Amino acid sequence: MQALESLLALPAAELRPTLNTAGQLISELLHADKVDVFLIEMSTQCLVAFGTSDTPMARLQKALGLDRMPLANGGRAVQVYETDTPFITGRQEEDPEELPGIKHRLGVRSSLMVPLPIGQETRGVLGVSSAKNDFFTRDDLRFLVAVARWVGMVAHRVELSQELMKLAVKQARRAAAEELITVLAHDMANYLLPLQARIQLIQRRAARKQDLEDLRDADGAASSLRSLTRLIQDLLDVGRLDQGLFTLRPQPVDVAALAREVTTTANTPGHPVEYRGPEELVMIADPERLRQVLENLVANALKHCPEGLPVGIDVQSQNRPEGLWVRLAVTDQGPGIPAEQLPTLFERFAKGPGSTGLGIGLYLARRLAEAHGGTLEVTSKPGDGTRFEIALPEAPPSTG
Repeated sequence: MQALESLLALPAAELRPTLNTAGQLISELLHADKVDVFLIEMSTQCLVAFGTSDTPMARLQKALGLDRMPLANGGRAVQVYETDTPFITGRQEEDPEELPGIKHRLGVRSSLMVPLPIGQETRGVLGVSSAKNDFFTRDDLRFLVAVARWVGMVAHRVELSQELMKLAVKQARRAAAEELITVLAHDMANYLLPLQARIQLIQRRAARKQDLEDLRDADGAASSLRSLTRLIQDLLDVGRLDQGLFTLRPQPVDVAALAREVTTTANTPGHPVEYRGPEELVMIADPERLRQVLENLVANALKHCPEGLPVGIDVQSQNRPEGLWVRLAVTDQGPGIPAEQLPTLFERFAKGPGSTGLGIGLYLARRLAEAHGGTLEVTSKPGDGTRFEIALPEAPPSTG
């Protein structure tokens, strides 16, 4: 009675100790020489004894290496797992389907084996063995089927608890990292204005002296500083979004003119950027935030587009039942994005192969599009380039 109460009170702790405890309790209830809780290990295609009774036969099993049963080798435990059908025998030594090691080296004579359901699928086998012939009854088999359901529920609860714990640890680490990054961004921002002023002084002095080499180096430093400023601004914006401090400043803006400005700024002989769209297209939006989205998408496209091939910025209007929308697309002719990367592409700090950034540009771009009441989506196939498309209503919801 005490063993049954202990079995029903199994704690949702770590999986292997819990299953070991279950195996020992079942062996006491059924007076078995060995109890195994086999789970499938998909990477090796083996049934592995994650839980066993603390009995001489169980210890011998481990010493012989019979606690791992490859599916390819067959045997009754594998058969029960693959057919999802319980098994009982009192004459194991006469069974031609059983493995020789089980019959002859372990000396198993009677066996009960039942499928082990965890969650919504069979994930293993619960097996009970005795060194005596005709030791178990059909009632024992029915009892073991019920016990397997209970052990499966406990194992599922353990797995869920472990997943929740891992998630909590991951979220705590992420929150700490995000807070640290935001603090660093604030501190770094304090040094940007003095640095920018120094570089401007060097540029003016080099221009007066007609020192082309110093002027080129100063222009390069100014360009790098602009990139650093944009990165720090992105980091600060992420923090503001999380804290609910982010606000838009919507006003009439010619998105066609804005897109052409971004095109002109980003265009270089080695990486051409082409604008395609109307001469004028006015909507209500925050021009600085919209520019930020476009610059992030264009910078991302330029990183992945082969030298000499153009990056395109397309602007067009679209009539929808709810009113006029504006669509802005940034396309490149790069290698494309692997399919497995697409689901997490817009997550914070998500980085693809070969990426050297912090992984916040696309996350922030989508959040800014959503703040305008719009969307940012991606279509890409390996070897066929990538297209990011922003769709925005003519005016954000708060100004509608």
